[in-house]
Amino acid sequence: MATPHIKAEKGDFAKTVLMPGDPLRAKYIAENFLDNAVLVNDVRGMLGYTGEYHGKKVSVMASGMGMPSMGIYSYELFRFFDVDNIIRIGTAGAVSEMLGLRDIVLAMSACTSSNFAAQYRLPGTVAPTADFSLLRKAYEQARKLRQNVYVGSVYTTDTFYDDSGSLAEWRKLGILATEMECAALYLNAARLGKHALCICTVSDCPLTGEACSSDEREKTFHDMINLALECV
Repeated sequence: MATPHIKAEKGDFAKTVLMPGDPLRAKYIAENFLDNAVLVNDVRGMLGYTGEYHGKKVSVMASGMGMPSMGIYSYELFRFFDVDNIIRIGTAGAVSEMLGLRDIVLAMSACTSSNFAAQYRLPGTVAPTADFSLLRKAYEQARKLRQNVYVGSVYTTDTFYDDSGSLAEWRKLGILATEMECAALYLNAARLGKHALCICTVSDCPLTGEACSSDEREKTFHDMINLALECV
């Protein structure tokens, strides 16, 4: 059942897939959080693993960076490998003044400047939103884990190096953070009748210049990982 981007068979992936952007973060999660983890995909270096967490089958696979990459991998997992739930576990840049490094955001919705949704040829503006059951479960699990999480809208952008200087304007609308994949994931889930949630850890603050190192992004952020796994 291989696709152009995933070399696997039906059944190789669990019903729930955690999706970090970085393949090395997927490898780190598989090696440090899952039992009996097996590599199920390595096409283009986009590592995917399936293992167990507290006896439950779960997969973790990288999405790559940006909406086009997330759009491809989440679509193929949903459409061809019978995946029902995808939880993005990624990094984000703080937009709201409330947020600081390592804070966790549950993305209730995703504003975007991308044309990803133009493919649907709708006579209006679609609103990409999270699956409520996953969002509620994540929020409830965060309370049990005594994690302080922020719930609200994120801004999904196609440009990491953005010349527009628009983040201050998005802040006026209450946007919590900016990232590059959430809207595509939510739109694919809606189109295919599946379930999706984006959980992000603040790795940098574009408006202040604070940032975590690349090594910290790959090998830490355990609170976010544990939270996502408790939602499986």
